[in-house]
Amino acid sequence: MNAPTSAIPDPTGATPVMAQFFEAKARQPDALVFFRMGDFYELFFEDAEKAAAALSITLTARGNHGGAPIPMCGVPVHAAEAYLAKLVRSGFKVALCEQMEDPAEAKKRGSKSVVRRDVVRVVTPGTLTEDGLLDARGANRLAAVAVRAGAAAVASVELSTGEVECMALSRDSLASALAALGPSETLVPDRLFADETLASTFKSAGGLIQPMPSALSEPSASEARLKRLYGVETLDGFGELTGAEISALGLIAAHLETTQAGRLPALTAPRRAGEADVMAIDPATRSSLEIEKSTSGSRDGSLLGAIDRTITAPGARLLASRLARPLLDPAAIDARLDAIQWFCERRPLRAKLRDQLRGMGDMARALSRLALGRGGPRDLGSLKAGLAGGETIFGLFAAPEPLDPAPAEIAGALAALHPSADLDLAEFRRMLADGLGEDLPAQARDGGFVAAGVRAELDQARALRDDSRKVILQLEAKLAAESGVALKIRHNAVLGYFVEATAKAAEPLMSAPLNTTFIHRQTLANQVRFTTVELAELDARIAQAAERALAMEVATFEAWREAAIRVAPAIQAAAEGAARLDVAAGLAEWAEDVGAARPVVDRSTVFEAQAARHPVVEAAVKRAGDPYTPNDCALDGAGAAAARLSIVTGPNMAGKSTFLRQNALLAVLAQAGCYVPAKALRIGVVDRLFSRVGAGDDLARGRSTFMAEMVETAAILTQATPRSLVILDEIGRGTATYDGLAIAWACAEALHETNRCRGLFATHYHELAVLEDRLAHVSNLSLKAKEWNGDLIFLHEAGPGPADRSYGVQVAKLAGVPPAVVVRAREVLDRLEREAGAPAHLEDLPLFAAHAAEPEAPAFGPSEVEAQLKTLDLDGMSPREAMAALYRLKELMR
Repeated sequence: MNAPTSAIPDPTGATPVMAQFFEAKARQPDALVFFRMGDFYELFFEDAEKAAAALSITLTARGNHGGAPIPMCGVPVHAAEAYLAKLVRSGFKVALCEQMEDPAEAKKRGSKSVVRRDVVRVVTPGTLTEDGLLDARGANRLAAVAVRAGAAAVASVELSTGEVECMALSRDSLASALAALGPSETLVPDRLFADETLASTFKSAGGLIQPMPSALSEPSASEARLKRLYGVETLDGFGELTGAEISALGLIAAHLETTQAGRLPALTAPRRAGEADVMAIDPATRSSLEIEKSTSGSRDGSLLGAIDRTITAPGARLLASRLARPLLDPAAIDARLDAIQWFCERRPLRAKLRDQLRGMGDMARALSRLALGRGGPRDLGSLKAGLAGGETIFGLFAAPEPLDPAPAEIAGALAALHPSADLDLAEFRRMLADGLGEDLPAQARDGGFVAAGVRAELDQARALRDDSRKVILQLEAKLAAESGVALKIRHNAVLGYFVEATAKAAEPLMSAPLNTTFIHRQTLANQVRFTTVELAELDARIAQAAERALAMEVATFEAWREAAIRVAPAIQAAAEGAARLDVAAGLAEWAEDVGAARPVVDRSTVFEAQAARHPVVEAAVKRAGDPYTPNDCALDGAGAAAARLSIVTGPNMAGKSTFLRQNALLAVLAQAGCYVPAKALRIGVVDRLFSRVGAGDDLARGRSTFMAEMVETAAILTQATPRSLVILDEIGRGTATYDGLAIAWACAEALHETNRCRGLFATHYHELAVLEDRLAHVSNLSLKAKEWNGDLIFLHEAGPGPADRSYGVQVAKLAGVPPAVVVRAREVLDRLEREAGAPAHLEDLPLFAAHAAEPEAPAFGPSEVEAQLKTLDLDGMSPREAMAALYRLKELMR
């Protein structure tokens, strides 16, 4: 979706305050302007009308402009975050126009001066950093796309953590790359929307699609912008970035310059990935397999929800990222598996680690808020807790077994958590440990977060602020003792603090030598009032103590914030190290809970699963107290160890779809570097995973259920390689029986002969069972069921051979179809089975006719009608003979 835009009224004749609004609106015409006025953010004109409707708040009017009332609504500053979240979820961009000075400062310039205001930030879905606006356990990425000279690139930034990635790829892979990232906002050069294929890809990416001026993606301008963003003279340190990658990163840099109003986030160097580094999973496959979220959009019911045992939010985000982008390098996969195995073998250490992880907080997001000027003392507290927790964790592993060192994945994470890994970081850690108090406010302006003893002058100001009565009494006693006069120190709004004595007692104070100390201020009927130099100074100090104390705390906070930015790379490395430990330990915990096994991942083309289970379905079945039936599956793209393609048959509800999905999810888990719910699994790396399971239309794009099925099938047949894994369910069921059978037959042949990929092909077209005898590397599998006393019992067991029937009528009975309908359906079925012949002599079909020597020849040879037509002498026939011939042809057609 695109952000709504607002019309800008004519600013002519505007008041000074409204002139500020018009200036802000002109700079951000496509955003709703939150205009700060005291304790409220006000919205005006069309912005107010849109916001009032979206937020369900009252629309009022203020003053006049152009002869008409100005529509207005507002939200309290202290509650703005909730309103921002709702507006951003509704597809709006919001520009925050803040007061840049205190109203008292503005008055110094004249009574009619207005407070200076400026846009300090533009809030968009991909640039959120506040905890209240984010899912703690989910990523919030801003992506950008660039296409140059036929090459494409996708770049992304997680602004809340500072992680930056980029990938060079082909145009055809853009959809799968964006689906893996799941961006909240995608920046696209506006010229790319002229390409219908690309425009369709962007629409399917999800989130806000933000068109950007194409000039912002030009390589030279993009390179200059990147250098400014990172503060470097050259990009050579980032590797050999392609022109498309620089363009995509440049778009992100341009967007950050605008939305962050000059604030520089703490970003990591771009982490580069290639198309050959991760498994390609297209959006339809990702959705049907419910990898990161279920079809309802929830984590519950997804693969991620089933296996996530992480303790920390960064760990949860890292696990989601790994599942979204499984690896293709067996060595890198084994490194992750080594870490899980190491923790599986060390349950006590794993338990201690997980206990420590619970209190570590989210250092990466806290650091990002501090770098962008949105953080507060609690974010410093998160850094303090995280760094202290990392130090404790390092201590847990400080004495590893000499003959059994930690694997590389764990050793690398611990190195980042080493207390002295970075001397500047160690000093920063000590600074926070010694200086940060316990009860931390949300904002620095609230004060009270600097520990006592850090700054002597701060302690004095606090003492004066908090104990002014005690200090005054001490001075009162001192002055009384020195003068020998009974006096009191009192206070009022006019004089401030003053010394008061009765008229008689005051006489010595007005005479030498005490009159040099006590300065006469006021004489009343019965009292005389004085001041002293010390009291006047104390009065001023007390009046200023609170302001001075707060100013010193704010200055201390700024110093700590800047120190955090200086050690940002080390903090980010420590945060990532803790997340990696969390993921490895959490996966070990899950593996132990469900009895998962370590997979063997190599570069073969085999897929051999023993006693495998569907992780999500198994969890649901166990919650219901029922057992789960595991199944084996064997495929080999080379056709040596097993069939390349298995035709899977069986009745509805027997578990065909579950069987197909579970094997696809095994591939995702294994290549993400996770254990798998199986007795054993050996898999040759899958470069592309395709799934066409279930029915669904795409009405927004004018596609029926069958059309959507065919589009997805076409993508599979044109993109699957010999290293791919394909699961197809009920291809061809959305059209006429013979059409559907023909399509299913041809697709099965194409997968076997052309794509030559590993595949599971579930179908109710039992006629496809003959392919086992006709194609070299096809096998039949079936999900078993049996009838018992008229009832259908599902065994959920996959075994060799085709199913003998579909049991559709029995399933209808189980579904609660009225008995009369079930009886009638059985009668019709019996009659059809008795009277209907085979729809075609399938055993006579030529093998994979599309690849015959003469591709233009008819796939099935001439029909009898065609043969008769060729024998007719049309020019020599009489009308009677022609009529007779037509009748014969009509009879043949019957």
